[in-house]
This record gives sequence, structure tokens and C-alpha cells, in this order.
Amino acid sequence: MPVFKTLDHLDAKGKRVVVRVDLNVPIEKGEVRDATRIERIVPTIGELLDKGAAVILLAHFDRPKGKVVPEMSLKPVESALEKALGRKVDFISTDWHDGKALAAAKAAKPGQCLLMENTRYHPGEEKNDEALGKLFASLGDVYVNDAFSAAHRAHSSTEGIARVTQSYAGRAMEAELKALEAALEKPQRPLVAVVGGAKVSTKLELLGNLSGLADVIVIGGGMANTFLAALGHPVGKSLCEHDLAPIARDIIATAKSKSCEILLPVDAVVAKEFKAGSPHRVVDIADVKADDMILDAGPRSVAAIKAAFDKARTLVWNGPLGAFELKPFDVATNEAARHAAALTKAGKLVSIAGGGDTVAALSEAGAADGFTYISTAGGAFLEWLEGKPLPGVDALRGVTT
Repeated sequence: MPVFKTLDHLDAKGKRVVVRVDLNVPIEKGEVRDATRIERIVPTIGELLDKGAAVILLAHFDRPKGKVVPEMSLKPVESALEKALGRKVDFISTDWHDGKALAAAKAAKPGQCLLMENTRYHPGEEKNDEALGKLFASLGDVYVNDAFSAAHRAHSSTEGIARVTQSYAGRAMEAELKALEAALEKPQRPLVAVVGGAKVSTKLELLGNLSGLADVIVIGGGMANTFLAALGHPVGKSLCEHDLAPIARDIIATAKSKSCEILLPVDAVVAKEFKAGSPHRVVDIADVKADDMILDAGPRSVAAIKAAFDKARTLVWNGPLGAFELKPFDVATNEAARHAAALTKAGKLVSIAGGGDTVAALSEAGAADGFTYISTAGGAFLEWLEGKPLPGVDALRGVTT
């Protein structure tokens, strides 16, 4: 794969370094509720400041659609960022038309960290406006992208700026790319992929790409019901996209032609209604009743998944195996996740996971810390798994897309 430069290649002393970060964090009543994404960028910012650079942070927040929306200001992130860094951060209020950003950046001193206002306040950001990309580049001497989660969008602060200045990958970006390369480009085999979630329709491209890469694909969650129904199994009143049955059968046939095994549930935990603590029972897939809802994989299915993990050398995980947000329908996800974490800690497995529900499910299972790498990138992680080019990453590599 084309090589990208990292902070190891950058002499940062005395330079103004523009760093694209992900600060699109949940905020409630002016307070950051989850600082995970902030914590991920601390190594890059801290290293650059320690090396004598002035750091100018670019980030977006929510979708102001090119207008100044006070409720979407990055100002509330300032204190959380200061706490994580253990250093002073200076917030620069600007609408990106008033010249304040450029003036503040040019006056920045070594060791100073500036947090610029929401880049999406400018209408050119999401249009990848060339002039705006040049304005962002003019804020510093070099550019560092540490926001893999925004790399699937060709915006001025992710792709445009990288075209007009020296560009490097930050430590979080570097770790993400190395993890994904280990999982998909140069995996140790066998490679097992867990693909879960509610609907097959949202994972068609993912399944198509993985069927040519993985040795085994474990399909779980609501989407497994569509595959089971396509094979003639009763699914009762479970969530199921019956209209996608032909596509599900095609996916199974394609995977088989590529020597990729599709692992579906053989038993299930069913209930009459979708709510926490609902009376439930374990049944064979063939014995699902008309008024049953499949809400989790059963114990024999979990045993088969664990056995697949035992044989694997690499695991990629996107999506839960059941309705993990409702107890007791989180058992399959929890048990499989903990088993994967134990294998990883024992040095038997390289495990990479990502996606909003996935991160939440693995954290709930207490297994996240045991995985080799957990991606918080959401859409970018999914698009990488789908085999799509990521403009922000390609720009770092000097690839024209």
C-alpha cells in the first residue's frame, strides 16, 4: 500500500502545525459527556507541543450547514480538551470570514495550542472548496491529520488542505491505519469477520467485500433473520427484510464460491415482545413460532462462534449478535466478546472492532480493553471494511482519487 508520513518524519520544532482532529463528541448542557475521542488525540497534540511546535486544531461539530450556529460551537470542548491534555488551550472564535483564525495562528508561539471554531461554519468545508483548503493550510507550516473518523469525507479540512501542504498522519491516524492493514490487507489467517446489526440492507457492500477476504463470516443480530428466512427457516414476527431473501441467497452462494463459510445461528433466544426482562426461551431455529421474536443467538450458536474464534488468527467485528441493549438478550454478544478478548490477551488472536453499536456492546461486555484495537471512527471504519477509498487517507499517501 502507498506509504504515508508520520510524526516520525516531522521536525516540528518551531513550526506551526495544523492538526485535523475529531471533536464531534456528545455534549449535554454544555458539558462533554464522553471524552473518548478527545483522549485518542492527546498523544499527537502532546508530542507536537513537547517538540516545540505551536498546534492549531481544526475540527467540525454537528451539521451547521455552512452557517454560524451558536449551539454547534466547539467552545464547550475547550475545558475537556484542557483537562485531557493537562495544558492550556486557547479557543479562537471565528466565522472563517473575519480573518481572526489566520491572525491568531500567525501569532501562535511554540508550545501554544489553539482550538479553532467549527470548520463547518464555512459553507465551503463540506464542498471541499479549494480556497478554503488553502486558507486552512495558511494557518501553519505543515498539516497533520489525526481524524480517521472524518477521512471518508473529501472536505477542505481533510482532503483539500493535504493537497497544498506537507502532510503527515498523527498517532491516532497511524494506529488506525496499521490496525486496519493488519486486519484486511495483510491478515494472519484464518480471518473471521463478525457482521451484526439490524438490517442486511445497510451491510450489503460490507458483506460483498468481506466474502472475498474472510474465511468465515459470522452473521448475527436482526440481519441474521433475513438470511434464515431466505433459507426457509421460520422467523415468526422477528425483524426481517423478507424482500431481500434473493440477495441473501446470492451472498451465501458468492461466499461459498470464494471458500468463505457463512455462520448463521442454529438456535435462538425468543420472546413474545421486545422489552427488557421479557419472558423468553431457547429454541432450535426450526422451532420458532409465529408469534416469537428472535432477540439473541442461542447457546449452541455461541459455542459455534467461539469455536470459529479458536481457529482464527484475525478477527474483524462490526455489529452485535443480538438485542444487546436489552437484558437478557445481550448474552451472545457478551460471551463471544469476552472469549475474543481472552484469546487476544493470550496472544492467539488479533482482534479489530468498530462501529457505534459495536463499541458500546463490547464496552458493556467489559471486553473492549481486551481487543487489539477498537475503532471509534464509525462511518470511516465501515467504508474501509467495504473496500471503499477514503479521500482523507489517500491525500496523505499522495494518491489521486
